[in-house]
Amino acid sequence: MKNSYFYTEGLVAGYPGKPVVEDIRICLEQGEILTLIGPNGAGKSTVLKSIARQLAPLAGTVWLDGRALSELRGNDLARKMAVVFTERIYTEMMTCEDVAATGRYPYTGKFGLLSETDHRIVDEAMRLVHVEALKSENFTQISDGQRQRVMLARALAQEPEILLLDEPTSYLDVKYKLEFLTVLQELTRKKKLTVIMSLHELDMAERISDRILCIGRSHCVEKFGKPEEIFTSGYIRRLFGMTAGNFDEGSGMMELEGPKGRPVVFVIAGNGTGRRVFRNLQRSGIPFVTGILYRNDIDYPTAEALAVQVIASEAFEEVPEEQIRKAKQWMDRCDRVICCRENFGTWDRANAALRTYAKESGRL
Repeated sequence: MKNSYFYTEGLVAGYPGKPVVEDIRICLEQGEILTLIGPNGAGKSTVLKSIARQLAPLAGTVWLDGRALSELRGNDLARKMAVVFTERIYTEMMTCEDVAATGRYPYTGKFGLLSETDHRIVDEAMRLVHVEALKSENFTQISDGQRQRVMLARALAQEPEILLLDEPTSYLDVKYKLEFLTVLQELTRKKKLTVIMSLHELDMAERISDRILCIGRSHCVEKFGKPEEIFTSGYIRRLFGMTAGNFDEGSGMMELEGPKGRPVVFVIAGNGTGRRVFRNLQRSGIPFVTGILYRNDIDYPTAEALAVQVIASEAFEEVPEEQIRKAKQWMDRCDRVICCRENFGTWDRANAALRTYAKESGRL
């Protein structure tokens, strides 16, 4: 751990006399992305503030590139670390360019005069996060999402080695959310920027992170590891204490609670053709059965979450006769059958037979 670029030793985050998260163990190499996940109020923001020195750690040490952060003075720390948290900043008559340019203050000296090089760095930072068109706009009169991107430009203008972000995508629509995270990933690859952030979007956390730190409802670090070590079957449900709906770790999909009761519809699906039908039935409160689905089919996670019963078969194997009989029995109990498929391949002969059976019984 001590040979790592960033690590913590015995770190306890909290407020005077009130520990919030204890025994925080983080170990990162330069250019890695760490994401903190966990339920609201677990202490993710408190951990970030303790790393950023906005809160004094109650115990332990944070090390960056072989130096304790507590030893760094203000400007030295600002050149090493940039912070984008959710607190609003208040400005008077400042343009977006003015706000982004404040990221250069650790380099400008006591008079705060920007050189030609400083201006070039600010321009590049604004271009990277797609806010160059806002340069002359009043910072207080733009949207929350635009402000978030201007604040990221300000942080990038600091040319830090490590970037801390607290829920950076909260105010961004899907377009800018993807652009924002893409920029972060590019910066870690090209400039070896190390990123520590919290995210609510679990699917994005799984995709972008090199490491994930899980903070549970009891304010303790439950797990630290690679995404594939964290997103294991059933763990996210336990971490967040989910009591309704479903989260599938394999696909990153969330589904609402499926309808209960006697199934009235049987759905023949597969190859991603069934998910919209499953969700339409869920919205209408209609209980349903579906099959025969291979366990690696793209429809399978949604079916598992929403259907009363899923007749499944192992991938790349012939569907057992027993499963075909079971599907026909469920069809006989349902009022009608919906077939989402037009064509059936060699491995889908069982479903083709089910469609014929449904048609002959008048339920299709």
